[in-house]
Amino acid sequence: MTTTTRVVAILTVTGIDAERDHYVQVLGLSEVMNHGWIVTLADETGHQQISLMTTDQTAAVNPSASIEVDDVDASYAIALEQGLEIVHELQNEPWGVRRFFFRDSSGNVINVLSHRYSGT
Repeated sequence: MTTTTRVVAILTVTGIDAERDHYVQVLGLSEVMNHGWIVTLADETGHQQISLMTTDQTAAVNPSASIEVDDVDASYAIALEQGLEIVHELQNEPWGVRRFFFRDSSGNVINVLSHRYSGT
């Protein structure tokens, strides 16, 4: 059993800079992460977040949400047991997360991740 620690909606956009500026100005959000192909914006508390993505850097499909859990390996094992379609295999990413994507029966692609620490 894992615990969800954060949920972030992901919107696919054609250009990060212009779209980011709209969300910052209209909603009062601030940029808290920017990898060039994905940017995460948050309110002043950091609790309300949204990500804007052009094309995922290592996956063949863009997810519609990122859900951070305390044990991504356990979540992956459960997804396999449930027979969910894995569309991005469990792996460590260069930006410090361990993640996988599954597609639900309605076609939604979900990025399940845990932050990892150096050396793991």
